[in-house]
Amino acid sequence: MKKNNDFQYVKRTQRDYSYSFKMQVVQEVESGSIGINAAQRKYGIQGNATVSTWLRKYGSLDWENKSHLSLEKSPEQKLLELEAKVRMLEKQKASLEKKLEFTDKKAIIFDMMIDIAEEELKVPIRKKSLPQQLIDSRLSKKKA
Repeated sequence: MKKNNDFQYVKRTQRDYSYSFKMQVVQEVESGSIGINAAQRKYGIQGNATVSTWLRKYGSLDWENKSHLSLEKSPEQKLLELEAKVRMLEKQKASLEKKLEFTDKKAIIFDMMIDIAEEELKVPIRKKSLPQQLIDSRLSKKKA
């Protein structure tokens, strides 16, 4: 009885493994269509750890912990995530604009209160700032 074998053994050397070849093997193993040992036999890969090394180096799965590192997202998933992020940022922007408006109004009210207090009490409350020319001359005297 003759056994039908899908895998054809081809002996390879280290220099035969191109980047695209490695990526093809990694993709097949990660998709689950073949296992590591089956890929080794199918493609004639000599080293026992070669495919595992490629999986760690080029794959998107964490083969040591058997968990996903980062799965590729479909364009639809990326679009939905970006739309959700835009909605969240718009809400944050609206909230910050309200806070800014409140703060501006508060500053205006405080200025008005100081003006009224200065007029009624006839006491200068605001600190008078020095002219820039006077500040510059004082700085130059200190340096000399």
